[in-house]
Amino acid sequence: MSYDIAVIPGDGIGNEVVEAVEPLLIDVADAHGVGVETTWFDWGSQRYLDEGALMPDDGLDQLEDFDAILLGAVGHPEVPDHVTLRGLRLPITKGFNQHVCKRPTYLFDGVQSPLRDYEGGDIDFVVYRQNTEGEYADVGGREHEGFANEVAVQASVFTREGTESLLRPAFEAASERSGKLTNVTKSNAQAHSMVFWDDMVAEVSEDYPDVEVERLLVDAASMDMVRRPDEFDVVVASNLFGDILTDIGGGISGSLGLAPSTNINPDGTYPSMFEPVHGSAFDIMGEGIANPLGMVLSGSLMFEHLEEDAVAEALWDGVAAQLADDDAPHTADIGGSAPTTDVTDDLHDRLV
Repeated sequence: MSYDIAVIPGDGIGNEVVEAVEPLLIDVADAHGVGVETTWFDWGSQRYLDEGALMPDDGLDQLEDFDAILLGAVGHPEVPDHVTLRGLRLPITKGFNQHVCKRPTYLFDGVQSPLRDYEGGDIDFVVYRQNTEGEYADVGGREHEGFANEVAVQASVFTREGTESLLRPAFEAASERSGKLTNVTKSNAQAHSMVFWDDMVAEVSEDYPDVEVERLLVDAASMDMVRRPDEFDVVVASNLFGDILTDIGGGISGSLGLAPSTNINPDGTYPSMFEPVHGSAFDIMGEGIANPLGMVLSGSLMFEHLEEDAVAEALWDGVAAQLADDDAPHTADIGGSAPTTDVTDDLHDRLV
């Protein structure tokens, strides 16, 4: 098989990790008889500064026929965050109905958690985050700006389709894993949207009688993710809550630089998108020290989605072996001093 992959390096260290990782992904795939052709798109904040838009008006049309999309990062200190998010990532996730944001959290051997007494494999859970609506729905506005009676309204939007499209793969994952799913909401305070979410979880759970459902409010879940992370397995959460919880997951598993992410179109009508969680990190841009492993693991999840399991397993297992090897090059965020390219070169030697 051969796949056409769109590559959007984006901003900051996104360019550095994508440039380092893309050849590795191609060569590892080729070693397993899988062809990969990439097309690069120079969309991002610099385009916004130069032309007034992060991506062209026909951007979705240009991406639609690709098998998958690799995204480096989005964010720039000279561009407000709400502009960058709404200028690139959200148009893609919403335009391609990528309802499911799947983010695994795993503490690898050789990586030190900031939590006491946790070793490799002790932290192993996956968050299913609703990716196209909820608190990130662009519904609302501002009136009377600059006056004493200025008002801002931001409405959360939850649909049956978007919620169920997330919940069913999450319940299926729970059935295949330990049989436990944690539902995270704030339904004591949000009596319409979050109660609807709870009702949808209860309704879908009827089709998965083997799955035990735990209910937690997001404040308690945030505390427990630090206090007892080993007791989580599959977590479902809204767009905002899932975003927050997965940053906690990256922190407790050693580094946000190791955290991969997927944006899945559940029915395969449109391409899905894969990206590391870490963001553009302009504070270290150009220093060549960014951790590329979140991008490598995102590539692993991309090949898993494409049903190229041998490639996916080789990449994931290669990262695991490298992290467990004290003599291997590691970046500064996980206690080493190696540059980005030394890490990917070492992985290349291990896998190709």
